[in-house]
Amino acid sequence: MNARTVVPVSFEFFPPNTAVGDEKLKTVVQELGALRPEFFSVTYGAGGSTREKTLATVTSIAQAGFEAAPHLSCVGGTRAALAEILATYRAQRIRRIVALRGDLPSGTAATGEFRYAAELVRFIRETQGRDWRIEVAAYPEYHPAERYAKRDLQHYVDKVKAGADASITQFFFNPDAYFHFVEQTRRLGADAPVVPGIMPFHNFAKIAQFAARDGIEIPRWVALKMEGFMDDAASIRAFGLDVVTSLCERLIAGGAPALHFYTMNQSALTTELCRRLGLAPGD
Repeated sequence: MNARTVVPVSFEFFPPNTAVGDEKLKTVVQELGALRPEFFSVTYGAGGSTREKTLATVTSIAQAGFEAAPHLSCVGGTRAALAEILATYRAQRIRRIVALRGDLPSGTAATGEFRYAAELVRFIRETQGRDWRIEVAAYPEYHPAERYAKRDLQHYVDKVKAGADASITQFFFNPDAYFHFVEQTRRLGADAPVVPGIMPFHNFAKIAQFAARDGIEIPRWVALKMEGFMDDAASIRAFGLDVVTSLCERLIAGGAPALHFYTMNQSALTTELCRRLGLAPGD
């Protein structure tokens, strides 16, 4: 790829549950840090269930010299609690956040003081000003809990108009869905950059479960070939890399402003994809 097609990259992690996982992630951060990402994001459990682990992971990434962007979900929370979290991040000199509606923990019914992510974005802007970089979620194949595409598009537009700087999409394998989503939201007045979320095929069975749960289309020909490989890990890896590389190439050619990789706390596949795409330093 020539210089005109090089786009920024960013990487997502989840907070490890063990000390061993913490140490492994530090190595992964250094390995992926060599790709010079714009930032690393860190997920946040339902109802804030991983709050302390998210903070610890974000702090570790920041101390390693990289920009960190914690996820922050609002459903089930209060203004006071969210203000406290933001103050904690501010004290760590973190100024980037991924603002989400999020899910309530299983068995919990109360939604708290916020119902939608747009309300969280508005709260941050009203109480914290413009010195935060705010990313929000986007769903090219529409949110699995939303029955009507038109309503889901409006929720997205509301988030942008509330003050979001950009969005990161749910992972997908159909580039036409992404381009259609961008076109539709721009027509509705939401012109913030829409960054594609990219899921390497770390584990096809698990990704297929995620896709079925969240209404994400895996092309039938891809699924059939993956299933046909059975336990042939090398063939699954090679084919998966080819599929995702082709997806990324089409997204970049179509004007995607950046790529955000769901790493599953691993470095090998993401590193190889960036190398193939000419996005690794020195390529």
